[in-house]
Amino acid sequence: MKWMPAVAVPVLIASAAVAVPLSANAAVNLPTKTPAQVLALAAGEKVTALSGTISQTSSLGLPQLPTTGADASAGSALELLTGSHTARVFVDGSTKQRVQVLDSMAERDLVRSGSDVWLYDSKKKTAVHSTLTTRAATSATRDYVATPDQLAAKLLSSVDSSTAVSLGSDLRVAGRTAYDLVLTPKAADTLVGSVSIAVDSETGLPLSVDVFARSQKTPAFSVGFSKLDLSAPAASLFAFTPPAGAKVTEKAPKAETARPTAPANDAAKPTVTGSGWDSIVALPAGTGTATATSSPLFGKLTTALAGGHLFHTSLVNVLMTDDGRVFAGSVPVAKLQAAAAAK
Repeated sequence: MKWMPAVAVPVLIASAAVAVPLSANAAVNLPTKTPAQVLALAAGEKVTALSGTISQTSSLGLPQLPTTGADASAGSALELLTGSHTARVFVDGSTKQRVQVLDSMAERDLVRSGSDVWLYDSKKKTAVHSTLTTRAATSATRDYVATPDQLAAKLLSSVDSSTAVSLGSDLRVAGRTAYDLVLTPKAADTLVGSVSIAVDSETGLPLSVDVFARSQKTPAFSVGFSKLDLSAPAASLFAFTPPAGAKVTEKAPKAETARPTAPANDAAKPTVTGSGWDSIVALPAGTGTATATSSPLFGKLTTALAGGHLFHTSLVNVLMTDDGRVFAGSVPVAKLQAAAAAK
């Protein structure tokens, strides 16, 4: 299913950064373009250097997660799916990136220069150094923070006949003028109402992404730049020396294989029912549900149903059956239950 990974980004990965109110007081009146022309503008984006502040807001309907006690470590992986968060991002080409996630009274840094990567946590006073393999280097910062262009790229690469593409009102994001590219699912049974992508009018860089749940006027998930400078950052930003007193750990690189290991048999592969926004991904028993169900937060984040447990957000539902299967999609739970019953 093409849409599931993109729409589920705010639910299934921990990211660190969405936008403050997008439009400024001054009216924006850009040259008229068609939706196809704005799609082409975004597809041709070639920004290689920037400095910016990214803000994130999430309103997915998840409960407040614990910050202390036995559940705190499990909750930390999901904390960025709730509330608001801010990060500073610096990029100079494909091999120099720095991300500073600004927590309350603390900061987490990822600094990459070539194949060298540092992860620093000021609260824990720990610094981890690793050397990237060729393949890992392509995903170093992507796995640490979700940026508007990354989420937009996933969404725009999946635009097909299941999606109506239109333009909203011109707007201003982080001081830059932008076209409002609106993706609206044609499917009646999807939880997603629409997606709004602010596309920079000059460069085509996606400046923000708002994902709206059906029948909601405020975004369920939003990520975007609140400040942006497209000049190259200072080289010193990509040089990192652990602060005095930090515990330094050297992490050995993972061995690089020619290709990902394939499932032992076809029965272990995920299957997809349907296509587009209302498709459903099914995972067979024995593909990782034991880890999820053993988490201290499992009972707090899921609801018991006949035959299983439901992890519910306003954008994605995940049904874990008692026999170990998983059904996920941006669809109502009744559709997941029907899919489970049909297997």
